[in-house]
Amino acid sequence: MPKPAASILTLLKENIQKVFVGREETVDLVLTALICGGHVLIEDVPGLGKTTLVRSLARSLGLSFARIQFTPDLTPSDVTGYTLFDMATGERQVHLGSVMHQIVLADEINRTGPKTQSSLLEAMQEGQVTIDGETYPLPRPFLVLATQNPVELTGTFPLPEAQLDRFLMRISIGYPERAQELEILDRGMARTRPEDLESVVSAQELFDLQEQYARVRCARPILEYIVRIAEATRRSDQIALGVSPRGSLALLSASRGYALLQGRDYVLPEDVQRLVLPVLLHRIQLESQALFKQQSPRHVLEELVQGIQVPAVS
Repeated sequence: MPKPAASILTLLKENIQKVFVGREETVDLVLTALICGGHVLIEDVPGLGKTTLVRSLARSLGLSFARIQFTPDLTPSDVTGYTLFDMATGERQVHLGSVMHQIVLADEINRTGPKTQSSLLEAMQEGQVTIDGETYPLPRPFLVLATQNPVELTGTFPLPEAQLDRFLMRISIGYPERAQELEILDRGMARTRPEDLESVVSAQELFDLQEQYARVRCARPILEYIVRIAEATRRSDQIALGVSPRGSLALLSASRGYALLQGRDYVLPEDVQRLVLPVLLHRIQLESQALFKQQSPRHVLEELVQGIQVPAVS
């Protein structure tokens, strides 16, 4: 009999927190993305534990894992793969890239140019890569967890809109509180590392978890609430690029995953409100006039959501 979702998620969270010290809500958002099979972009300044969080999750799941360090000299073929011809035999040899794993850490993804960044598009959207006209399916489950530094830092390249749209969420870790930082120092002295973690959830249990997610219900008024939020971003005179239907679907998926994380098989309006910023904020672009007035996308989106009537769901 499959394990209940609550027990699987509790095991994962406790195991991750043996190494990663940070806000619990950050771990919750990553687990939400895992539940619904979405990719995550973790954006923050260096040194806050972005890579530690991803590696801890990979070790906890016991899935195949690859880390791709995105640097200016990285090429698309390093990511997806390439073909070579053996001059002795005349045979074509396919060398699969680092992306052919179940969990891929795209570390500092904005340290390389748009051409290499875009090499992940097909993999993230369709679960496959094409090498010299041949298509190769990626292993299942497949999850990209990318980290990036803020674009204001030296040596970064902004991610294209199409690339950003493939990420279910963009989240940040933030600076730790004093007690958390003391705990980080204690663990640093004890040399606690992600490599020391053991797998606590199998691939089959992850598939069972996603089957339970597929049964999470969402009432019609909440679906209409999601659509009204998306429409508000398209009609706002402060937003140049509003949320697409892909963004609406992403908000629905994330809300269902978050409901399961909370131990429910139905979505509440509070789930949608909790996921609006991590799911939609990276999908909108402000008008130049709003930028001139020093408006932030976060403030504009929060104001829009506050102005939309919350459905009453029994």
